[in-house]
Amino acid sequence: MTKPRDFDTLKAMVATGDIDTVLVCFVDMQGRLMGKRFHAVNFVETSFKETHCCNYLLATDLEMATPDGYASCSWQEGYGDYILAPDLTTIRPVPWLEGTALVLCDVLDHHTHKPVPHDPRAMLKKQIARLDAMGFEAKMATELEFFLFAKSFDEIRKEGFRNLEPISGYKEDYHIFQTTKEESVMRPIRNHLFAAGLPIENSKGEAEAGQEELNIRYSPALDCADYHSIAKHAIKEIAWQHGRATTFLPKWHHDRVGSSSHVHQSLWKDGEAAFVDSSRPYGMSKLMGHYMAGLIKYAPDYTYFLAPYVNSYKRFAKGTFAPTKTVWSVDNRTAGFRLCGAETKGVRVECRIGGSDLNPYLAQAAMIAAGIKGIEDQLELAPATTGDVYEDAKATNIPRTLRAATETLRNSVFLRAAMGDDVVEHYTRAAEWEQEEFDRVVTDWEIERGFERA
Repeated sequence: MTKPRDFDTLKAMVATGDIDTVLVCFVDMQGRLMGKRFHAVNFVETSFKETHCCNYLLATDLEMATPDGYASCSWQEGYGDYILAPDLTTIRPVPWLEGTALVLCDVLDHHTHKPVPHDPRAMLKKQIARLDAMGFEAKMATELEFFLFAKSFDEIRKEGFRNLEPISGYKEDYHIFQTTKEESVMRPIRNHLFAAGLPIENSKGEAEAGQEELNIRYSPALDCADYHSIAKHAIKEIAWQHGRATTFLPKWHHDRVGSSSHVHQSLWKDGEAAFVDSSRPYGMSKLMGHYMAGLIKYAPDYTYFLAPYVNSYKRFAKGTFAPTKTVWSVDNRTAGFRLCGAETKGVRVECRIGGSDLNPYLAQAAMIAAGIKGIEDQLELAPATTGDVYEDAKATNIPRTLRAATETLRNSVFLRAAMGDDVVEHYTRAAEWEQEEFDRVVTDWEIERGFERA
Protein backbone atom coordinates (compact mmCIF):
# COMPACT_ATOMS: atom_id res chain seq x y z
CA MET A 1 0.00 0.00 0.00
CA THR A 2 1.23 3.49 -0.87
CA LYS A 3 1.26 5.54 2.31
CA PRO A 4 -0.29 9.01 2.30
CA ARG A 5 2.31 11.53 1.24
CA ASP A 6 3.50 14.10 3.73
CA PHE A 7 3.81 17.79 2.98
CA ASP A 8 7.49 17.64 2.16
CA THR A 9 6.91 14.84 -0.34
CA LEU A 10 4.06 16.80 -1.89
CA LYS A 11 6.29 19.88 -2.30
CA ALA A 12 8.96 17.77 -3.98
CA MET A 13 6.43 16.26 -6.41
CA VAL A 14 5.04 19.71 -7.18
CA ALA A 15 8.57 20.93 -7.93
CA THR A 16 9.09 18.09 -10.43
CA GLY A 17 5.69 18.62 -12.02
CA ASP A 18 4.36 15.18 -10.99
CA ILE A 19 1.57 16.91 -9.07
CA ASP A 20 -0.05 20.03 -10.52
CA THR A 21 -3.47 19.99 -8.79
CA VAL A 22 -4.45 19.67 -5.13
CA LEU A 23 -8.06 18.95 -4.17
CA VAL A 24 -8.67 20.86 -0.92
CA CYS A 25 -11.77 19.21 0.50
CA PHE A 26 -14.03 19.00 3.50
CA VAL A 27 -16.95 16.68 4.18
CA ASP A 28 -20.41 18.24 4.17
CA MET A 29 -23.54 17.24 6.11
CA GLN A 30 -24.37 14.64 3.45
CA GLY A 31 -20.91 13.05 3.62
CA ARG A 32 -19.76 14.45 0.25
CA LEU A 33 -16.35 15.90 -0.57
CA MET A 34 -16.68 19.64 -1.19
CA GLY A 35 -13.94 22.17 -1.82
CA LYS A 36 -11.62 23.66 -4.42
CA ARG A 37 -9.04 22.59 -6.96
CA PHE A 38 -5.81 24.45 -6.23
CA HIS A 39 -2.90 24.89 -8.54
CA ALA A 40 -0.36 22.84 -6.66
CA VAL A 41 2.30 25.59 -6.60
CA ASN A 42 -0.12 28.00 -4.95
CA PHE A 43 -1.13 25.35 -2.42
CA VAL A 44 2.38 24.45 -1.26
CA GLU A 45 3.47 28.11 -1.14
CA THR A 46 0.51 29.75 0.60
CA SER A 47 -2.84 27.95 0.70
CA PHE A 48 -1.63 24.98 2.74
CA LYS A 49 -2.34 27.17 5.77
CA GLU A 50 -5.98 27.96 5.03
CA THR A 51 -8.59 28.84 2.45
CA HIS A 52 -12.25 29.83 2.67
CA CYS A 53 -15.71 28.63 1.74
CA CYS A 54 -19.24 29.95 2.13
CA ASN A 55 -20.87 28.89 5.39
CA TYR A 56 -24.01 27.69 3.62
CA LEU A 57 -22.08 24.56 2.62
CA LEU A 58 -22.85 23.12 6.05
CA ALA A 59 -26.52 24.08 5.82
CA THR A 60 -27.69 22.70 2.48
CA ASP A 61 -29.59 19.66 1.31
CA LEU A 62 -28.71 17.09 -1.37
CA GLU A 63 -29.74 19.51 -4.11
CA MET A 64 -27.68 22.36 -2.62
CA ALA A 65 -30.75 24.34 -1.63
CA THR A 66 -30.37 26.85 1.21
CA PRO A 67 -33.29 26.16 3.59
CA ASP A 68 -34.29 28.65 6.24
CA GLY A 69 -34.40 27.80 9.91
CA TYR A 70 -30.69 27.34 10.64
CA ALA A 71 -29.14 29.35 13.46
CA SER A 72 -25.64 29.03 11.98
CA CYS A 73 -26.34 30.91 8.74
CA SER A 74 -29.20 32.44 6.81
CA TRP A 75 -30.19 34.99 4.20
CA GLN A 76 -30.73 37.43 7.08
CA GLU A 77 -27.15 36.96 8.24
CA GLY A 78 -25.84 37.32 4.70
CA TYR A 79 -24.03 33.98 4.40
CA GLY A 80 -20.46 34.61 5.44
CA ASP A 81 -17.32 32.48 5.27
CA TYR A 82 -15.80 29.52 7.04
CA ILE A 83 -12.09 28.81 7.12
CA LEU A 84 -10.90 25.52 5.69
CA ALA A 85 -7.75 24.43 7.51
CA PRO A 86 -5.96 21.62 5.64
CA ASP A 87 -5.02 18.64 7.83
CA LEU A 88 -1.64 17.95 6.27
CA THR A 89 -1.58 14.43 7.72
CA THR A 90 -4.33 13.52 5.22
CA ILE A 91 -2.37 14.38 2.06
CA ARG A 92 -2.60 11.55 -0.44
CA PRO A 93 -2.41 10.96 -4.19
CA VAL A 94 -5.54 10.62 -6.32
CA PRO A 95 -4.31 7.98 -8.79
CA TRP A 96 -7.46 7.93 -10.91
CA LEU A 97 -6.95 11.64 -11.76
CA GLU A 98 -3.79 12.77 -13.54
CA GLY A 99 -1.29 14.86 -11.55
CA THR A 100 -3.65 15.23 -8.58
CA ALA A 101 -3.35 15.02 -4.80
CA LEU A 102 -5.99 15.48 -2.09
CA VAL A 103 -6.07 16.90 1.42
CA LEU A 104 -8.95 16.95 3.91
CA CYS A 105 -9.74 20.05 5.92
CA ASP A 106 -11.18 20.97 9.27
CA VAL A 107 -13.83 23.70 9.18
CA LEU A 108 -13.21 26.69 11.45
CA ASP A 109 -15.25 29.74 12.40
CA HIS A 110 -14.07 32.74 10.38
CA HIS A 111 -13.93 35.03 13.41
CA THR A 112 -12.83 32.81 16.29
CA HIS A 113 -10.83 30.18 14.35
CA LYS A 114 -12.50 27.57 16.55
CA PRO A 115 -13.97 24.37 15.08
CA VAL A 116 -17.50 24.75 13.71
CA PRO A 117 -19.55 22.58 16.11
CA HIS A 118 -21.78 21.00 13.41
CA ASP A 119 -18.90 20.22 11.05
CA PRO A 120 -19.07 16.40 10.76
CA ARG A 121 -15.32 15.92 11.16
CA ALA A 122 -15.31 18.19 14.23
CA MET A 123 -18.21 16.24 15.72
CA LEU A 124 -16.32 12.97 15.42
CA LYS A 125 -13.08 14.48 16.74
CA LYS A 126 -14.96 15.77 19.80
CA GLN A 127 -16.16 12.29 20.72
CA ILE A 128 -12.72 10.80 20.02
CA ALA A 129 -11.25 13.37 22.42
CA ARG A 130 -13.75 12.32 25.10
CA LEU A 131 -12.67 8.71 24.66
CA ASP A 132 -9.01 9.70 24.78
CA ALA A 133 -9.57 11.46 28.11
CA MET A 134 -10.91 8.13 29.40
CA GLY A 135 -7.80 6.33 28.12
CA PHE A 136 -9.48 4.59 25.17
CA GLU A 137 -9.18 4.57 21.40
CA ALA A 138 -12.03 3.56 19.10
CA LYS A 139 -11.26 1.42 16.08
CA MET A 140 -13.87 1.00 13.40
CA ALA A 141 -14.60 -0.33 9.94
CA THR A 142 -17.48 0.63 7.67
CA GLU A 143 -18.81 -1.54 4.86
CA LEU A 144 -19.60 0.31 1.65
CA GLU A 145 -22.50 -1.27 -0.25
CA PHE A 146 -23.71 0.20 -3.52
CA PHE A 147 -25.32 -0.68 -6.84
CA LEU A 148 -23.47 -0.56 -10.14
CA PHE A 149 -25.57 0.22 -13.23
CA ALA A 150 -24.95 -0.53 -16.90
CA LYS A 151 -25.53 3.02 -18.14
CA SER A 152 -23.77 6.26 -17.24
CA PHE A 153 -25.00 8.92 -14.82
CA ASP A 154 -25.78 11.24 -17.75
CA GLU A 155 -27.78 8.61 -19.64
CA ILE A 156 -29.78 7.65 -16.57
CA ARG A 157 -30.52 11.28 -15.69
CA LYS A 158 -31.67 12.08 -19.23
CA GLU A 159 -34.00 9.07 -19.09
CA GLY A 160 -35.60 10.39 -15.92
CA PHE A 161 -34.08 7.68 -13.71
CA ARG A 162 -36.48 5.13 -15.23
CA ASN A 163 -35.83 1.64 -16.53
CA LEU A 164 -32.72 1.32 -14.37
CA GLU A 165 -30.61 -1.66 -15.41
CA PRO A 166 -28.07 -3.11 -12.94
CA ILE A 167 -24.80 -4.19 -14.51
CA SER A 168 -25.57 -7.84 -13.71
CA GLY A 169 -28.67 -9.86 -14.54
CA TYR A 170 -29.09 -11.94 -11.40
CA LYS A 171 -28.19 -12.06 -7.72
CA GLU A 172 -24.46 -12.29 -7.12
CA ASP A 173 -23.70 -12.64 -3.41
CA TYR A 174 -20.08 -13.89 -3.32
CA HIS A 175 -20.51 -14.97 -6.97
CA ILE A 176 -17.11 -14.93 -8.69
CA PHE A 177 -18.33 -15.40 -12.27
CA GLN A 178 -20.79 -12.51 -11.92
CA THR A 179 -18.24 -10.22 -10.34
CA THR A 180 -15.71 -11.09 -13.05
CA LYS A 181 -18.06 -9.29 -15.47
CA GLU A 182 -17.75 -6.16 -13.29
CA GLU A 183 -13.95 -6.11 -12.96
CA SER A 184 -13.62 -3.35 -15.57
CA VAL A 185 -14.92 -1.03 -12.83
CA MET A 186 -14.23 -2.84 -9.56
CA ARG A 187 -10.55 -3.63 -10.22
CA PRO A 188 -9.64 0.04 -10.81
CA ILE A 189 -11.62 0.99 -7.69
CA ARG A 190 -9.63 -1.41 -5.50
CA ASN A 191 -6.26 -0.60 -7.05
CA HIS A 192 -6.66 3.17 -7.23
CA LEU A 193 -7.87 3.40 -3.64
CA PHE A 194 -5.03 1.17 -2.44
CA ALA A 195 -2.54 3.38 -4.28
CA ALA A 196 -4.16 6.41 -2.61
CA GLY A 197 -3.21 4.99 0.77
CA LEU A 198 -6.50 3.38 1.79
CA PRO A 199 -6.07 -0.10 3.33
CA ILE A 200 -8.44 -1.87 0.93
CA GLU A 201 -9.21 -5.48 1.84
CA ASN A 202 -11.56 -6.71 -0.87
CA SER A 203 -14.67 -6.24 -2.92
CA LYS A 204 -17.45 -8.77 -3.39
CA GLY A 205 -20.82 -9.23 -4.95
CA GLU A 206 -23.59 -8.38 -2.51
CA ALA A 207 -27.06 -9.89 -2.35
CA GLU A 208 -28.78 -8.30 -5.34
CA ALA A 209 -28.06 -8.11 -9.04
CA GLY A 210 -25.46 -5.41 -9.59
CA GLN A 211 -24.92 -4.87 -5.87
CA GLU A 212 -21.32 -4.46 -4.70
CA GLU A 213 -19.51 -4.26 -1.40
CA LEU A 214 -16.12 -2.71 -0.69
CA ASN A 215 -14.33 -3.48 2.58
CA ILE A 216 -11.58 -1.39 4.14
CA ARG A 217 -9.34 -2.58 6.95
CA TYR A 218 -10.21 -1.88 10.60
CA SER A 219 -8.68 1.50 11.55
CA PRO A 220 -8.77 4.28 14.16
CA ALA A 221 -12.16 6.00 14.06
CA LEU A 222 -11.13 9.22 12.30
CA ASP A 223 -9.11 7.34 9.68
CA CYS A 224 -12.09 5.05 9.12
CA ALA A 225 -14.41 7.99 8.42
CA ASP A 226 -11.83 9.63 6.13
CA TYR A 227 -11.37 6.37 4.21
CA HIS A 228 -15.12 5.91 3.83
CA SER A 229 -15.71 9.41 2.45
CA ILE A 230 -12.80 9.25 0.03
CA ALA A 231 -13.78 5.76 -1.14
CA LYS A 232 -17.42 6.70 -1.72
CA HIS A 233 -16.32 9.70 -3.77
CA ALA A 234 -13.81 7.62 -5.73
CA ILE A 235 -16.33 4.88 -6.51
CA LYS A 236 -18.60 7.42 -8.20
CA GLU A 237 -15.76 9.07 -10.11
CA ILE A 238 -14.18 5.84 -11.30
CA ALA A 239 -17.55 4.41 -12.38
CA TRP A 240 -18.20 7.65 -14.28
CA GLN A 241 -14.81 7.36 -16.01
CA HIS A 242 -15.84 3.91 -17.26
CA GLY A 243 -19.27 4.97 -18.53
CA ARG A 244 -21.12 3.38 -15.61
CA ALA A 245 -23.18 4.73 -12.73
CA THR A 246 -23.29 3.83 -9.06
CA THR A 247 -25.80 4.65 -6.37
CA PHE A 248 -25.57 4.71 -2.61
CA LEU A 249 -29.33 5.24 -2.35
CA PRO A 250 -30.37 2.63 0.25
CA LYS A 251 -33.49 1.46 -1.59
CA TRP A 252 -33.63 2.19 -5.31
CA HIS A 253 -36.47 -0.28 -5.98
CA HIS A 254 -39.10 -1.67 -3.61
CA ASP A 255 -38.58 -5.21 -4.89
CA ARG A 256 -34.80 -5.11 -4.47
CA VAL A 257 -32.75 -5.60 -1.33
CA GLY A 258 -31.38 -2.32 0.00
CA SER A 259 -27.79 -1.21 0.58
CA SER A 260 -26.32 -0.73 4.03
CA SER A 261 -23.22 0.57 5.68
CA HIS A 262 -22.61 -1.67 8.67
CA VAL A 263 -20.22 -0.22 11.24
CA HIS A 264 -17.88 -2.53 13.17
CA GLN A 265 -16.35 -1.09 16.33
CA SER A 266 -14.33 -1.81 19.44
CA LEU A 267 -12.32 0.07 22.06
CA TRP A 268 -8.60 -0.29 22.70
CA LYS A 269 -6.41 0.72 25.63
CA ASP A 270 -2.60 0.92 25.50
CA GLY A 271 -2.57 -1.08 22.28
CA GLU A 272 -4.70 -3.90 23.71
CA ALA A 273 -8.28 -4.80 22.85
CA ALA A 274 -10.37 -3.48 25.76
CA PHE A 275 -13.42 -5.46 24.64
CA VAL A 276 -11.69 -8.81 25.23
CA ASP A 277 -12.01 -10.86 28.42
CA SER A 278 -11.64 -14.59 27.84
CA SER A 279 -13.03 -15.36 31.30
CA ARG A 280 -16.45 -13.90 30.50
CA PRO A 281 -19.30 -15.12 28.25
CA TYR A 282 -18.53 -14.75 24.53
CA GLY A 283 -15.11 -13.34 25.47
CA MET A 284 -16.74 -9.93 26.11
CA SER A 285 -15.30 -7.65 28.78
CA LYS A 286 -17.52 -5.77 31.22
CA LEU A 287 -16.50 -2.61 29.39
CA MET A 288 -17.82 -4.01 26.13
CA GLY A 289 -21.12 -4.86 27.80
CA HIS A 290 -21.52 -1.30 29.07
CA TYR A 291 -20.57 0.16 25.68
CA MET A 292 -23.03 -2.08 23.83
CA ALA A 293 -25.78 -1.33 26.33
CA GLY A 294 -25.31 2.37 25.56
CA LEU A 295 -25.39 1.72 21.81
CA ILE A 296 -28.66 -0.17 22.12
CA LYS A 297 -30.41 2.06 24.67
CA TYR A 298 -29.81 5.22 22.68
CA ALA A 299 -30.16 3.77 19.17
CA PRO A 300 -33.56 5.45 18.64
CA ASP A 301 -32.02 8.79 19.65
CA TYR A 302 -29.31 8.65 17.00
CA THR A 303 -31.09 6.73 14.23
CA TYR A 304 -31.24 9.92 12.16
CA PHE A 305 -27.43 9.90 11.95
CA LEU A 306 -27.63 6.38 10.50
CA ALA A 307 -30.63 7.00 8.23
CA PRO A 308 -30.87 10.69 7.24
CA TYR A 309 -33.42 10.67 4.38
CA VAL A 310 -36.98 9.55 3.68
CA ASN A 311 -35.68 6.77 1.45
CA SER A 312 -33.40 5.48 4.22
CA TYR A 313 -36.38 4.01 6.06
CA LYS A 314 -37.66 2.02 3.06
CA ARG A 315 -34.72 -0.32 3.68
CA PHE A 316 -35.92 -1.53 7.11
CA ALA A 317 -37.94 -4.57 6.07
CA LYS A 318 -38.34 -8.16 7.27
CA GLY A 319 -36.46 -10.86 5.43
CA THR A 320 -34.01 -8.52 3.71
CA PHE A 321 -31.07 -8.69 6.14
CA ALA A 322 -31.84 -5.10 7.09
CA PRO A 323 -32.72 -4.84 10.80
CA THR A 324 -35.97 -3.63 12.29
CA LYS A 325 -35.17 -4.03 16.03
CA THR A 326 -32.63 -2.38 18.36
CA VAL A 327 -31.42 -5.54 20.11
CA TRP A 328 -28.23 -7.57 19.94
CA SER A 329 -27.61 -11.16 19.03
CA VAL A 330 -24.60 -13.42 18.59
CA ASP A 331 -23.57 -13.69 14.94
CA ASN A 332 -27.17 -13.14 13.85
CA ARG A 333 -27.85 -10.89 10.90
CA THR A 334 -31.51 -10.32 11.79
CA ALA A 335 -30.59 -8.10 14.77
CA GLY A 336 -29.78 -4.39 14.81
CA PHE A 337 -26.51 -5.15 16.61
CA ARG A 338 -24.49 -8.30 15.91
CA LEU A 339 -21.76 -9.64 18.15
CA CYS A 340 -18.90 -10.69 15.86
CA GLY A 341 -15.81 -12.71 16.69
CA ALA A 342 -17.19 -14.22 19.90
CA GLU A 343 -14.54 -16.02 21.99
CA THR A 344 -11.72 -14.49 19.91
CA LYS A 345 -9.36 -11.54 20.19
CA GLY A 346 -11.39 -9.93 17.40
CA VAL A 347 -14.61 -9.68 19.40
CA ARG A 348 -16.50 -6.56 18.36
CA VAL A 349 -19.97 -5.19 17.78
CA GLU A 350 -21.44 -4.54 14.36
CA CYS A 351 -24.20 -1.95 14.06
CA ARG A 352 -26.40 -3.05 11.15
CA ILE A 353 -28.85 -0.14 11.22
CA GLY A 354 -26.98 2.33 9.03
CA GLY A 355 -27.78 2.63 5.36
CA SER A 356 -25.40 3.24 2.48
CA ASP A 357 -26.39 6.93 2.57
CA LEU A 358 -25.01 7.63 6.06
CA ASN A 359 -22.34 10.22 6.76
CA PRO A 360 -19.62 8.15 8.51
CA TYR A 361 -18.46 11.01 10.72
CA LEU A 362 -21.96 11.62 12.09
CA ALA A 363 -22.73 7.92 12.50
CA GLN A 364 -19.46 7.16 14.27
CA ALA A 365 -19.68 10.25 16.48
CA ALA A 366 -23.19 9.33 17.62
CA MET A 367 -22.28 5.72 18.35
CA ILE A 368 -19.13 6.63 20.29
CA ALA A 369 -21.19 9.11 22.33
CA ALA A 370 -23.76 6.39 23.08
CA GLY A 371 -21.01 3.94 24.04
CA ILE A 372 -19.41 6.49 26.35
CA LYS A 373 -22.78 7.08 28.01
CA GLY A 374 -23.14 3.35 28.54
CA ILE A 375 -19.71 3.21 30.20
CA GLU A 376 -20.30 6.31 32.32
CA ASP A 377 -23.66 5.03 33.58
CA GLN A 378 -22.44 1.41 33.92
CA LEU A 379 -25.42 0.25 31.90
CA GLU A 380 -26.08 -3.48 32.04
CA LEU A 381 -26.35 -5.33 28.76
CA ALA A 382 -29.55 -7.33 28.38
CA PRO A 383 -29.23 -11.01 27.39
CA ALA A 384 -28.70 -11.74 23.73
CA THR A 385 -31.79 -12.16 21.59
CA THR A 386 -31.95 -15.49 19.78
CA GLY A 387 -33.77 -16.76 16.73
CA ASP A 388 -35.50 -14.63 14.13
CA VAL A 389 -35.35 -11.13 15.61
CA TYR A 390 -37.82 -9.86 13.00
CA GLU A 391 -40.52 -11.83 14.85
CA ASP A 392 -39.56 -10.71 18.37
CA ALA A 393 -42.56 -8.67 19.44
CA LYS A 394 -40.88 -7.63 22.71
CA ALA A 395 -37.84 -6.03 21.04
CA THR A 396 -37.72 -2.25 20.59
CA ASN A 397 -38.33 -1.10 17.03
CA ILE A 398 -35.97 1.12 15.14
CA PRO A 399 -37.79 4.39 14.28
CA ARG A 400 -39.60 3.41 11.08
CA THR A 401 -39.84 6.82 9.43
CA LEU A 402 -37.78 9.97 9.14
CA ARG A 403 -40.52 11.79 11.06
CA ALA A 404 -40.13 9.43 14.02
CA ALA A 405 -36.32 9.65 13.93
CA THR A 406 -36.51 13.45 13.79
CA GLU A 407 -38.54 13.53 16.99
CA THR A 408 -36.20 11.17 18.86
CA LEU A 409 -33.30 13.36 17.74
CA ARG A 410 -35.04 16.59 18.77
CA ASN A 411 -35.96 15.24 22.20
CA SER A 412 -32.69 13.44 22.99
CA VAL A 413 -31.33 14.67 26.31
CA PHE A 414 -28.35 12.36 25.83
CA LEU A 415 -27.35 13.79 22.43
CA ARG A 416 -27.82 17.36 23.60
CA ALA A 417 -25.44 16.70 26.49
CA ALA A 418 -22.89 14.89 24.29
CA MET A 419 -22.97 17.07 21.18
CA GLY A 420 -24.51 20.37 22.28
CA ASP A 421 -27.94 21.92 21.80
CA ASP A 422 -26.75 23.87 18.77
CA VAL A 423 -25.62 20.71 16.96
CA VAL A 424 -28.83 18.83 17.70
CA GLU A 425 -30.94 21.79 16.58
CA HIS A 426 -28.90 22.08 13.38
CA TYR A 427 -29.40 18.47 12.34
CA THR A 428 -33.01 18.44 13.50
CA ARG A 429 -33.62 21.28 11.06
CA ALA A 430 -31.88 19.28 8.32
CA ALA A 431 -34.19 16.34 9.02
CA GLU A 432 -37.28 18.57 9.06
CA TRP A 433 -36.36 20.11 5.73
CA GLU A 434 -35.85 16.73 4.11
CA GLN A 435 -39.34 15.70 5.20
CA GLU A 436 -40.87 19.03 4.11
CA GLU A 437 -39.38 18.65 0.64
CA PHE A 438 -40.70 15.10 0.29
CA ASP A 439 -44.16 16.04 1.53
CA ARG A 440 -44.65 18.70 -1.14
CA VAL A 441 -43.71 16.44 -4.07
CA VAL A 442 -46.20 14.32 -6.00
CA THR A 443 -44.60 10.92 -6.66
CA ASP A 444 -44.87 8.59 -9.65
CA TRP A 445 -46.45 6.00 -7.35
CA GLU A 446 -49.31 8.33 -6.42
CA ILE A 447 -50.03 9.21 -10.04
CA GLU A 448 -49.92 5.62 -11.29
CA ARG A 449 -52.08 4.41 -8.42
CA GLY A 450 -54.72 7.10 -8.45
CA PHE A 451 -54.80 8.77 -11.86
CA GLU A 452 -57.65 6.65 -13.20
CA ARG A 453 -58.87 4.75 -10.15
CA ALA A 454 -59.20 7.49 -7.55
